[in-house]
Amino acid sequence: MNMNIFSRRCYNSSIALSLLCLVALPVGFASGQTQVEPETALRMLNAQQQQFAKGIVKVADNVFTAVGFHGANTTMIVGTDGVIIVDTLFGPTSAGKAADAFREYSDQPVKAIIYSHSHGDHIGGGSAFAGDDHPDIYATESFGSAEGVNKAVDPVKAKRNVRQFGRNLSASEITNRGVAPAGTEDGDRGKGFLPPTITVPGEGLKTTIAGVEIEFHVAPGETDDAMFIWLPKQKVLLAGDNFYSSFPNLYAIRGTAYRDVLSWSESVGKMAELEPHVVVPGHTMPIQGQEAATTALKDYSEAIRSVYDQTVRGINAGKGPDQLAHEVKLPGNLSDKPYLIEFYGSVPHAVRAIYVGLLGWYDGNPTTLNPFEPKVKAKKMAELAGGTSALVAKMQDALAKEDFQWALELSDHVKWLDDADAELARKVKITALRGLAAKEYNAPNRNYYLSYANELESGELSELWF
Repeated sequence: MNMNIFSRRCYNSSIALSLLCLVALPVGFASGQTQVEPETALRMLNAQQQQFAKGIVKVADNVFTAVGFHGANTTMIVGTDGVIIVDTLFGPTSAGKAADAFREYSDQPVKAIIYSHSHGDHIGGGSAFAGDDHPDIYATESFGSAEGVNKAVDPVKAKRNVRQFGRNLSASEITNRGVAPAGTEDGDRGKGFLPPTITVPGEGLKTTIAGVEIEFHVAPGETDDAMFIWLPKQKVLLAGDNFYSSFPNLYAIRGTAYRDVLSWSESVGKMAELEPHVVVPGHTMPIQGQEAATTALKDYSEAIRSVYDQTVRGINAGKGPDQLAHEVKLPGNLSDKPYLIEFYGSVPHAVRAIYVGLLGWYDGNPTTLNPFEPKVKAKKMAELAGGTSALVAKMQDALAKEDFQWALELSDHVKWLDDADAELARKVKITALRGLAAKEYNAPNRNYYLSYANELESGELSELWF
């Protein structure tokens, strides 16, 4: 088996919680780039757990970040006569606990709330912070555009969201969400949302709030309505979801509109130009120290741009998304950076998203212009194998050899055949999905495989398994 091997290195959380040395880590085999031996996958995900260990991190004399109170981070900036809150978590329950923890450092009134972007895990708990203080609430002009404007597919996106984040997985199945803990309190989603009262213009804004000099920089990336916050005196940068300790989610498998990858890279590059002493991500631990923080941002920007550039070169060379998804890699100087490991985003998924975002679904190959419908293709696959029984035997053989991706693909053909055992195909797919999940250190992939397997097993999915 041909494997790429990470050299011996140490995974270090940015505030020195602990060190985990990963030895001879194999990547890039099987069907994806994020599959390793099950023990290694679990060890990596457990190590990543340190990135959202619950607590308050002091990042400057007057700046405190609450990590692990929900999936995202929230930050309190203490001024002369009040405090500023940047992002408000998912709902008032989690936000209330973070607000109580902040009050150990200041009991001043909340003068302002700032939304870095409009994802629900950053905006749903404002009321718990505001109380009776009636703060100003800042957001960009395009606030609310995080998920695109098409609501027609919200029903299926909701199902896929549950799978990606493993919301229905048991305690024995769930690990984490890549950049967030599992088992968060989600029942009060959005119930504490407070609408913006002050709009940050496209050119940004420099102002003083509660005696604190603060800059708002509009910076599209994971969302079109994103901005980062810069505290020039403290040299602290609050990045929102344009940076966190994982390869970025340039495409989310729950289903998202195209995320402008080039703009994302440029936005992170602008952050790096400020040479912050601390970068506070939207998720995961702050990175402290000018060299560490600035280098991380430069590397992040370079990684995104490299994936984009490689994909564009491949497109213009006539290559399709399937081929490019297996060819594009992070540059060697970035492949072992702890904040670029594919715990959340995935290079192959990013490549496919870039392709579709730039060219649409058609790969230029006339063979794929009008392909057979699935049932017809399944019959032809059976004929090629020597009949339905032979195709079923090939499916079972792939599973026995732990060739899980091939077993999945064959089960999807077998399920369409009228003379095949559909229940056997379903069982093969369930086993193969769990086999793939065990090897995944990419949390969304792992969660999706397990969630789908459970839905198949319970009978929740239709006979067509969608």
